[in-house]
Parts: sequence; structure tokens; C-alpha cells
Amino acid sequence: MKRDIGASIVSAVPAAEVQRWWRNRELLAVLFVPAVILLLPLAFTSNYSIRVLALIWIMGLAAIGLHIVLGLAGQVSLGHAGFFGLGAYACAVLPKHFDVPPLAAVLAGTAASAVLAWIVGRPILRLKGHHLAVATLGIALVIGLVLANEARWTGGPDGTAVIRLRFGDQVLAKPMVWYWISGGVLVFGNAVAFALRRSPTGRAWRAILDSETAAASLGVDVARRKLQAFVIAAVYASVAGSALALMNGFVTPDVASLMTSIELVAMVVLGGSSTPIGAIAGAALLTASPQIFASFHMFQEIAIGLVVMFSMTYLPRGLIPALGRLLERIGRR
Repeated sequence: MKRDIGASIVSAVPAAEVQRWWRNRELLAVLFVPAVILLLPLAFTSNYSIRVLALIWIMGLAAIGLHIVLGLAGQVSLGHAGFFGLGAYACAVLPKHFDVPPLAAVLAGTAASAVLAWIVGRPILRLKGHHLAVATLGIALVIGLVLANEARWTGGPDGTAVIRLRFGDQVLAKPMVWYWISGGVLVFGNAVAFALRRSPTGRAWRAILDSETAAASLGVDVARRKLQAFVIAAVYASVAGSALALMNGFVTPDVASLMTSIELVAMVVLGGSSTPIGAIAGAALLTASPQIFASFHMFQEIAIGLVVMFSMTYLPRGLIPALGRLLERIGRR
């Protein structure tokens, strides 16, 4: 009897509908992010929780950029934090010392990051493997040293205050305000990333990811496509760094540290480097984990490390691809 009921329920869902849903999964993934952003304030109402969520959206934006260069173009970059810090300090230095409006400072930092990525990317992207990783790491180290040593402009290791955004006479400093600003920027960045995946440029990146030699034999300009991915990733990181600086109202050279670069790479790998949603999921996990384990501060780093080890051992492709395979199996059944 129970088996007959179960069979009738399954047969009520046409296989064609399941297949159509699975073909449109990328569109559903794009729509999923704004839906989550709209619903979360109903469950989390404290200023602390809202601020943590806003921080997740900002780090998710930076991780999406790294997904483009790592998960699509297959290039390992440990210098992502350098562009993150460059965008943050553009919003600190330009308004404070040159009276540049904060929004114009965001654009200036983004342009500077794109130009720097284009200049340094041309020679270093000829490298491969760990040579490329070390070379990109040098970018973050150099930027971090400049930010820490140029105390006259940056405040040195202690950091510097950031002039906040204003809307009329109102200073944009409340956590809820930055929740919606960072959420809106994340939605736009996620939609752009999915559009890039489906574009000819995205298909060229995936061909390079599979085999640079095969991609070149098919007429793909490998050097130019890799440089494109690197520059786009730098733009994402710079915008995210600017958002972090403007939200906090303060910035330190830690934003361009080696640990920040490692955390960004871990976010992408943990969530799944093959999709922008994976980058956001990894950012959510690694950003929220310190808050979740705050009451166990003595074992906080151990707990986070165990979570990462478990995920990488049993979910080597990341959390979101594993969930996608599970849903695909359910759809086939």
C-alpha cells in the first residue's frame, strides 16, 4: 500500500519537468541569492547578526572574483588580498588627503586595481603551478608592506579612519544600511559572474581550465584570456575591499595580509570553485564560523580547522557541487 502511494507521488512529477528544472539550475542559482538576502532579516534582527551577514556578503563578493580566476580560468592566485587592500585604502586615503568623494574613491581604487592587475599579470601569468602562486603572493606582500610603512598616508600598522558615505545629511553607518548595500552589490556581482560563465569568454576560460594546449589549438588566445580573468578578479576584490572599509569606518594593513589571501582561497575551495554560489557558501562558512565558535574561544581555531579538514576530505569538490550531485540523483530517481 505504502509503495503504491509512493509510486503515485513520484509519477505525479513528470521526468521532463525535473530535467527542465535541472537545465535551468544556473538561473535558479542567480535568483537564490537575492531571495536569501531578502528573507534573512526576518530571522536575524540584532545589529550584531546583521553586521555579520553584511560581512559575509562583502567577503562573498571578493570570493566570487577569485572563483573567476581559480575556478574558471584555472590560475592559482594568492595575491587577491593585495587588490582587496588597495580598494579599501583608496576609500581611506583619497577622501582624507585629497578631498575625493567616497564613491569616486571606490571607482579610483577599482581602476587602480585593474591597471595594476593588467601590468603585473602580463608577465606573471606566463608561469604555472606553484611558480604562479608564489608570484601572485608577491603582489599581496608588496602592497601590504607599502600600506604598513607609508604611515604618513596610510596610518601605518595601526591603520586609519575612513570617511563614511553620506546620503544627504545622513551618515551611512547602520548595520542594516550596509546589509542592503553589500547585499545589492553581491547580487549584481553574482549575476555578472554567471553571465560571464555562459559567454564566449567563459567558455574560453573553461577550455583553458581543461587544457591550455588544447584550448590554444582551438584558437583561444590563452594569454589574453588568463589576463582578462585576473583583471576581473582584481576588480571584484577592490570593490569588496572598498565596501569593507566604508562599512567599518576604519581599515588596517591586515586586509592585504597573507592570511587574508589564504582565507579567500579557502572560501572558494571549500564552497566549490566551479560555481559562484560555492564561493558565497564558502565565504559564509568561514566568516560565520568564528562567530559560531566564539563561546569556545580556546578551541575556536581547532574547531574551524576540523570543519575545513572534514569538508575537504569527504567533499573534495566543495559543498555546493556535492549538494548539486545529490539533487541530480534525486531528480533522476
